[in-house]
Amino acid sequence: MLGVLSAVDAMLRPLGAGTGGIEVMFFLLVLAGRVFGAGFGFVLGCTSMFASAILTAGIGPWLPYQMLGASWVALGAGLLPWRRGLRWPAELSLLCGYTAFASLAYGFVLNMSFWPFSTTGDPGISPVPGALLATNLAHFVAFSLATSLGWDLGRVITNVALVLAVGRPVMTALRRASRRAAFEARGEFVD
Repeated sequence: MLGVLSAVDAMLRPLGAGTGGIEVMFFLLVLAGRVFGAGFGFVLGCTSMFASAILTAGIGPWLPYQMLGASWVALGAGLLPWRRGLRWPAELSLLCGYTAFASLAYGFVLNMSFWPFSTTGDPGISPVPGALLATNLAHFVAFSLATSLGWDLGRVITNVALVLAVGRPVMTALRRASRRAAFEARGEFVD
């Protein structure tokens, strides 16, 4: 299941190609993380991003940060509160809210991977060595708003729309697959 979902998610990434922030791979990470759990989601985020980097020739110093960010997105979906008998509208609201939050947080975390080393020339958004934490944090937030908020909002809109459009049938299929693939040991191990 991990291999199939990693391959499907890797094939989804080039569809948006990051144009205007449209990245369609995150909705599947959220849905699969929700169905299969946090550990599975973490590994799925990592393998999906790595496989898509191989497909798109996107291997570079940014890849480990992207892999970790995508892993956190799926891990968080697996850690969402779970209640037996949760109706679909309530679960849909939960998933849409989480998808919006995770899509913004992903951009914010990836900005942190290079912002300390950036020199923008604008003293209002550049890191200030030796300054107070509050000053640098304010500069980082200003940097994120000025440089990547448009891309991050594109990711939010795209993935929330996909969760709304195909979330229910995809989760139904994933839950069915998880029930059918449930393996358990019977008896003792015999040589």
